Amino acid sequence: MVNFSLEGKVALVTGASYGIGFALATAFSQAGAKIVFNDIKQELVDKGLAAYKAEGIEARGYVCDVTKEEQVKAMVANIEKEIGVIDILVNNAGIIKRIPMCDMTPEQFRQVIDVDLNAPFIVSKAVIPSMIKKGHGKIINICSMMSELGRETVSAYAAAKGGLKMLTRNIASEYGEFNIQCNGIGPGYIATPQTAPLRERQADGSRHPFDSFIVSKTPAARWGTTEDLKGPAVFLASEASNFVNGHVLYVDGGILAYIGKQPK
Repeated sequence: MVNFSLEGKVALVTGASYGIGFALATAFSQAGAKIVFNDIKQELVDKGLAAYKAEGIEARGYVCDVTKEEQVKAMVANIEKEIGVIDILVNNAGIIKRIPMCDMTPEQFRQVIDVDLNAPFIVSKAVIPSMIKKGHGKIINICSMMSELGRETVSAYAAAKGGLKMLTRNIASEYGEFNIQCNGIGPGYIATPQTAPLRERQADGSRHPFDSFIVSKTPAARWGTTEDLKGPAVFLASEASNFVNGHVLYVDGGILAYIGKQPK
């Protein structure tokens, strides 16, 4: 029987106080994993702990800036001491700045690269040595359709996510022989509280223009939900994916496969 169980595994999901990271951690917990997460501020960690408790999940939260190597190394050491060696890492923490490229400062560009690309490098680097000693490990990078596509105002984000796709492939190439699988998930447009204003009906009952745009570009004809991401994440975190390595699984309702409808 295919083994999707995560029983007894320790899963670190970065930036998982809410949103996609929280949903994935919840799915891992339901599959049997022990959940550890971080966020950049204590109030966000506390918010996350309350959310997990409300779901009946016993999670551990740490304050850590994943762009700072010394903080990451200290967090990973504490997790190993207090809970156990990390079996599953999800590099979920990320930011986006929607600014036209010619209006974006180099500092703003670097900040996005730092959080969305440098941090996954730093955290992966911190957990891989113990995964090698243990003889297995799963790393899941939260990529994006912007790993494949460009779009106005997201030059830094697309550059970072394109780089993250290649970091995913390189970790697989470099550490696959140690039974470490590194894959990515590329979410499509996901219905979250942050995107709710883009899905509200207009005064005349019509769809928001961006909502219409996304639905028309998606063969599934809907936005995704965080539920849609849970199964793919559990698959990539479990023994069911032991021979899947260096792959980005796009959970996008078919957007990347679709050229769009011909205008009438």
